This record gives sequence, structure tokens and C-alpha cells, in this order.
Amino acid sequence: MKKNLVLLSIVFLSICIGYLLGSEKQMFKINANDSSGIHRLQRLLSYIENDYVESIDTDSLVGEVIENIVNRLDPHSVYIPARQRKSIAENMQGNFFGIGVSFFMHNDSVTIIRVLDNGPSKAAGLMAGDRILIANGDTLFNKNLSSEEIMQALKGNAGTPVNLTIFRKSNGKTFSLDMNRGKVPLPSLESSYMVDKTVGYIKINRFSQTTYEEFDHAMNKLLALGMEGLILDLRDNPGGYLHTAKQISNDFLKKNQTIVITQSNLGEEEKSLAKGDGNFQEGGLVVLVNEQSASASEIVAGAIQDNDRGWVVGRRTFGKGLVQQQMPLGKGDAVRLTIAKYFTPTGRSIQRPYEGDRAAYYEDISHRYHKGEMGDSKKVEVVDSLAFKTPNGRTVYGGGGIAPDFDISYPNDELEQWNSYFLNSNLMNNFVFEEMDKNRTRFNSLKEEDLLLDKFESMLPWQERFEAYCEEKEIELEIKEQDVLKAVKAYLGLQLFGENTFNQIKNEEDLFMEKALQTLDRLAL
Repeated sequence: MKKNLVLLSIVFLSICIGYLLGSEKQMFKINANDSSGIHRLQRLLSYIENDYVESIDTDSLVGEVIENIVNRLDPHSVYIPARQRKSIAENMQGNFFGIGVSFFMHNDSVTIIRVLDNGPSKAAGLMAGDRILIANGDTLFNKNLSSEEIMQALKGNAGTPVNLTIFRKSNGKTFSLDMNRGKVPLPSLESSYMVDKTVGYIKINRFSQTTYEEFDHAMNKLLALGMEGLILDLRDNPGGYLHTAKQISNDFLKKNQTIVITQSNLGEEEKSLAKGDGNFQEGGLVVLVNEQSASASEIVAGAIQDNDRGWVVGRRTFGKGLVQQQMPLGKGDAVRLTIAKYFTPTGRSIQRPYEGDRAAYYEDISHRYHKGEMGDSKKVEVVDSLAFKTPNGRTVYGGGGIAPDFDISYPNDELEQWNSYFLNSNLMNNFVFEEMDKNRTRFNSLKEEDLLLDKFESMLPWQERFEAYCEEKEIELEIKEQDVLKAVKAYLGLQLFGENTFNQIKNEEDLFMEKALQTLDRLAL
């Protein structure tokens, strides 16, 4: 009963907002004897709108009420205000309309880090290191603008013109540039390449509308290069669209093998079955996961594991076994509401227990560190009553994420984890940018093969420069030179050549990758 009242309240409030904003001092006809939850809320909003002594922003008030209601549901049901809805939609649809650059604020100037491939800025000749001073007459420097405010100035409808005033630091010149905003791809497939002559690698960072198209293109390319085994990297992938996870899983499974089982709020179950038309139903397969792999990532990993199609390598996943649907509330607002649970092909739920405390729920990963689970997989809590068997007799567990077939434990202490965090953060990215910015012509002459062969090391005293940079930022770090050099190499690869080179460098001597290659080489299902 309580659940129904909560859901009805959300629906009512969306209707009520439209009514209140469309009327002026018009009293609702309310039955004073009706004390149901919906009518009590209706009555309160009517009193506030028509009788309260102060002027109240009803939109904001109702938004807070909706958010409070949704926060009392499961941890994955969320309220999405209109101001956030567009950026979320762009991220999930795989593109947006703008000029196509990634930037950061450097000395309060909009500074281009990378010019995105296939975007308007690439065609117009913008370059990394350029400063955007003015956009359509609006000054963007020395205003302490937020990233959101800058993006609003640069984004726009397809084909709309934008006039930019650019300062090019490499030659000290300022010039004006006209271009039309266009579609800018936001790839969800971050990287694909051949690790060796027979093993391919694909990294997916989320499951968006365009993911399967990107995945299919990458698979065909790798197969043409002789791929016999695949490492599918879903580390740090928070999920996305359920149908996209089904499409990708289908490529690996044989006809009528179960991909996922969904159960509605009425208890009705639906099995999603493979069609048998996938282009990689044979061949070695390893899926890489970690504690940040969630939702759709867990569906793919669970489908591969439960059908004995491949091996899962890494760390226990996040543990999100709930399906959300985004529903409009009016005025641009929406609610992403949990409408179903999903289960892996053997019937196990991977949803972690939730006792009403959202903060505690999302602090679970830090608790894993404190319990010692990250350094010793034997400390992972296993519930014997939630054990399931795959067709080949492997034991798999439900109730708390996908447990890998081969666990990668981090022997690092807290200091090493802290150092690793900074080496993989914007701190290092910004440091590399600033060093390149001092002599960009020199770095632009660096070829990708030169970078991969470590010819960048002699270009600067990197360790000394990084220590000075950290001291200037008042950050205390004690990091080995070899670790600094590897991080510098990765971010040089990112800024000069893109995500593919970045991941290729990060994967060098990576424990997950080493185990994946060993697994493909030595084991067969």
C-alpha cells in the first residue's frame, strides 16, 4: 500500500505542477474529508500557492518533495531535474551538438586539451593549447565561469553559427574563427586494438545508444586482423541501456542460450535469449571487471560466466541488479524509477542488500578496502545459500555482484593506493598539459611509435618537474620515477593521439591484462 501511495504521489505531483503554474489564484475543489496521501499533498500545495503570505517558487518546492520521495525508494531510483536531463541524455545517446573540444580552465582561460575527432573544431583547424577568449561576443576569461556555463556558451542546435576569438599560444597570435555547430560523437567504445597477433582488446566505458554499432565495427575490424581471442574490458563501466547489454551478449552466445532474466514488479519473468547470429560464438573470451563495473556490465559478465562461454577476471563487481526506466514528470523533469529486477542465466541476483541508507550503500567499496577484501580475495564474504551451478559445473554466487573466476588482488597499502589515485587523476593530466604547453611544437613532432618506444623520457626531467608541480600545488606525494614516467607516457598518449593510445599504454604491465592473457593461453572451457 505504501509503495502504491509513493508512486501515485509522484504522478500526482507532476500533474499538480502543470496545474499550479497554469492558473492564477484559482482555488482547487478539495474534499476536506479525503485524507488519502495524494489529496493531503494536493491540499498542502493548494494552500501554499493560494494562501501563504510569502511568494514561493512552487517549481522548486515540488522538486524538493519529489526528490525526497524518490530518495526513500531503492538507491538507484533518482529524480532528474530539467537542468541535468539534457546532459544525461547526450551522454547516453552517444553524441551532442557543439564545437567538439575537451577543455579545462587554465589561469581562468578556456584552454583546449584535445580537439575531438570528427567534430566541427577539427575541421575548422582548432588545436590543442588554443585558448577560447570570446564566443559570440561573450567574454569567457577572467570571469570564474563554471564548466557548465562554458559548455552552454559553446553548445547549441545543429548548424547554428558560432564566432570564436582564439589565442594561439604557440605563435602568440589572436584571431577570429567562424564555424557552425555540428554533431560531436561521444564514443562509448573507448579503445580497440590487437594485443598480439591473435588476441584483440575492446574497452567499453558505458552502454549507450550507439555502443553496439561501435562494438560491431570494432569486432569486424579485429576479426579481419586475425583475432582468435578477445579481452572485453568492462572495468569502471557503470552500465547503461539494458538492450545494448543484450545486443553485445548476443554476439558471444549460441542460439537460445539465456542472456538475462528480468522480473517485473508483479513477479512476471521474461527470459532474453540469444538469436544465434553473433559473429564471435567461438574463440577465447575474457571479460575484465572491477568494483566499479555495474548494471549492464554485470549483465554481460553474468551471461558469459553462467553460460560457460568465457572467463571473468578481476574484482567483485558493484552489485546492481535493478532495472530503471526514465519517466517524464513535466517541465523537463524526469524520474528514473526501478521497474524490475534482473537475474543472470542461472537465476542468481547480483543486487547487493540495501537497508535504506544510501550513503552506506555507496560507501561499500571503501568498506571492501577496510575489510581487506581488495588485498585478499579469500576475505570476500560468500553466502553458501546463494550458490548456483553453471552447465559445466562451476560454482557461482549471487547476492553481491559478479565474483570473478580469477581474482586480481591489490597488494598495495593505503599510501600506494593514494599515489595511484593521483597518477590516474586530472592532476597528472594537467601536469602533462602544462609541460607540453611550454613547447608544444617540440611535442607535436613526437610520433606515436616514438612514444610507445619510450623516446619521450629524454625530453624532460619528468620526475623533477612533477615533484616541483606537486610542491606548488601543496600535495604531498612520494612516487617512484618509473610510476611517474608511465603516467606521463599515458597522458601524453591521450593528449596527442587519443583514448586508444592512452589505454594501450595503461595496459602495459597491467595485472588484469597479464592474467587475461594467461587465461586465454592456458585455459579452455
